[in-house]
Amino acid sequence: MGDINAIAKQFTDFYYSTFDTNRANLASLYRDFSMLTWEGTQLVGANSISEKLVSLPFEKVQHKVSTLDAQPSNPNVASLIVSVTGLLIVDDSPNPLQYSQIFQLMPDGGSYYVYNDIFRLNYG
Repeated sequence: MGDINAIAKQFTDFYYSTFDTNRANLASLYRDFSMLTWEGTQLVGANSISEKLVSLPFEKVQHKVSTLDAQPSNPNVASLIVSVTGLLIVDDSPNPLQYSQIFQLMPDGGSYYVYNDIFRLNYG
């Protein structure tokens, strides 16, 4: 496995750029057995996950990553866990929302797919 921090940065840059411009294009990052937990709601499969992300009730969103941490997740497979915290600017609101998101990325050819994805807004 290459530099996991570089892989995590490249993945999150792509993920959030795609999320912020065309959420429907995120479907290719998930598989039929991938799982997303979004604010406590669990979804399984690329189609269900894509439908959820596309149906979110805002027109415009911008992710601003504050922290990014990565660790290998399996000694036998070049997989990794990526933990992200940051700010969401939704529909040009002056009050950004804090969020945290954790991805488990699995290798797939020369790339990675999202096996697990956990998203939470952080209130407080």
